[in-house]
Amino acid sequence: MASPPRVCVTGGGGFVASWLVKLLLSRGYAVHATVRDPCDPKNEFLMQLDKASENLRVFKADVLDSGTLVAAFAGCEGVFHMASPVPGDKIVDPEKEMMAPTVKGTMNVLEACSATKVQKIILVSSLASVSFDPSWPEDKLIDESCWSDKDFCKQNKIWYALAKTESEEIALEYGKRNGLHVVTLLPGLVFGPLLQTVVLNTSSKVLVYIIKGGHDTMNNKFWPIVDVRDVADAFLLAYENAEPSSRYICSLDQMDIKDLLAVMKSMYPNYSYVDKMVDVGCKVAVTSGKLLDLGWEPRKLEETLADSVECYKKAGLLQDVDGEPCRLPYFYRMNAEE
Repeated sequence: MASPPRVCVTGGGGFVASWLVKLLLSRGYAVHATVRDPCDPKNEFLMQLDKASENLRVFKADVLDSGTLVAAFAGCEGVFHMASPVPGDKIVDPEKEMMAPTVKGTMNVLEACSATKVQKIILVSSLASVSFDPSWPEDKLIDESCWSDKDFCKQNKIWYALAKTESEEIALEYGKRNGLHVVTLLPGLVFGPLLQTVVLNTSSKVLVYIIKGGHDTMNNKFWPIVDVRDVADAFLLAYENAEPSSRYICSLDQMDIKDLLAVMKSMYPNYSYVDKMVDVGCKVAVTSGKLLDLGWEPRKLEETLADSVECYKKAGLLQDVDGEPCRLPYFYRMNAEE
């Protein structure tokens, strides 16, 4: 019997990455998942996934430590690079908090792929790498030909977008220069059920905040939204079908927070909900046509929201806890940097 194809997922305990690990195992892949600390209780759920006992190995690794990456990638034909910081609070030291782990971390992953003869790498980028180009026509849908202006991001201290744009550019250029099959995926705001709830990720905190309400004033921004399970599907679809040096926007439903709030209230009318919002006139209209043409079949928004809420309820995340006010991640607050 032939051995199953072997791949590695960096940051395997993360929100999107864990769903990808689950999907890969279900499709017959052998998976190496890297985490910072395999003994941390928050990562225990990985070994409880179906087929994990026979086809999942968890490695201690850090994207800033090349040696640990080489050990995790050994024997793999592909790598899904998912480990990347998402700002939840104000960024104090952009170089240390965003640029080094995102840009230097990506370069370390690429070089470790070359060192271990990995054939393909699928990199998680972000809509932030296409959303900040002031020269892009306002009436034109943003597609994969658009890139965020790095000088604009730097001048306006949009560090997350700067890091994502630079790391994606580096990955695609490295692939062309070194014959590595590199594909990048650019998800929007990711909602959906969690596989583990010990640590609540940033995007899920946003939806929990919207449902519970709180004291922070929220930017009424326009957000392209996508289901976490659909992002995992897109990564595997890209791995198995995409041409090298290609990038794919991964988001379908697009609305501002007020419209999202209206949908939530129609589905779940009995929650408190956020009531402090300021219009900021920021609209990011993107198209995922390229990914749809590849065969991507995303869920309806209502299914994503319903499954998210039911997951939060089961985990007790929608209950009020004395002394622990509901807080909105800095990234989404009024007057935040981004």
